Amino acid sequence: MYNPKMPTIDFSFRELEIFCKVVELESFSKAAEAVFLAQASVSERIASLERKIDVRLLDRLGRKVIPTAAGELLHKHATLLLEMKETAKLEIESFLGLEQGEISMGGSTIPGEYILPDLISRFNQKYPHLSVNLTIADSNEIENRVLAGELEIGVIGSKSHHANLICQKLWADELVLAVPAGHMWARRTSVSIDELQQTPFIMREKGSGTLKILEAYLYQSGVDGTEALQVSARFGSSTAVKEGIKSGLGLSILSSRAIDTEMRAGLLTGIRLQGLSMSRNFFLIRNKLRIASPSCKAMLDFLLTTVRDEEI
Repeated sequence: MYNPKMPTIDFSFRELEIFCKVVELESFSKAAEAVFLAQASVSERIASLERKIDVRLLDRLGRKVIPTAAGELLHKHATLLLEMKETAKLEIESFLGLEQGEISMGGSTIPGEYILPDLISRFNQKYPHLSVNLTIADSNEIENRVLAGELEIGVIGSKSHHANLICQKLWADELVLAVPAGHMWARRTSVSIDELQQTPFIMREKGSGTLKILEAYLYQSGVDGTEALQVSARFGSSTAVKEGIKSGLGLSILSSRAIDTEMRAGLLTGIRLQGLSMSRNFFLIRNKLRIASPSCKAMLDFLLTTVRDEEI
């Protein structure tokens, strides 16, 4: 029987996704990070959902957020709805096969700017009807987006130890001290860490895979991490770092891949730190809780095949 006092309940999958993330993480701020929204926006989405249903869904106990009885009921059904949505998407993609599809992948700065574009071009030649959306950010952000389901695949510059991520080694990379032409060290093959501590240094942003590797090597050498360096600036991309080096702002540790063009042009040179061989690997990551779509599987197979058959 129709009851005119009953609220009209109408909500979107996005609202349910945000609500479920708040319940699962027990925090508005953590949920905001996971779904890449401002905390105020998450709070407003939850308030809007509560107005639509006309019932309180969450209680705040200090810093902890817990669902009310109504919230628990909605969370149970919302989880099922979101799972059904994902299953429907995958089954339709499977039915269509690889005739069409879209892959959302991310790369940290070095693989994102210097390796993946060429590989995506080659992948597109093999699968011309598949579209690849590439997001470039620091390793931490790519990892978080894969965990949140925003990206299907990530390629990052440091190994992930998160329990919900499958992490596979891809290509090797060498880190060098990038020095501009005309610098007093430009003709040297190496410098000591003590010398490095006496010169202005351009740092990568927090979350950078390159920064993590540099800090680890410095600690291994008995140096108090990057705190021991004379930081002149902190930049969020290797391109900005290179421009800073060329302008005389300072030196920096970069992937040899990132300065290959500048080295060929005689603008920069890469030298080693004495007693250190700074190498690392790039890693392929994906969420083990998420079923890979057919198009995603095609990209995974393609990337792992290049590792097996080619030296990149």
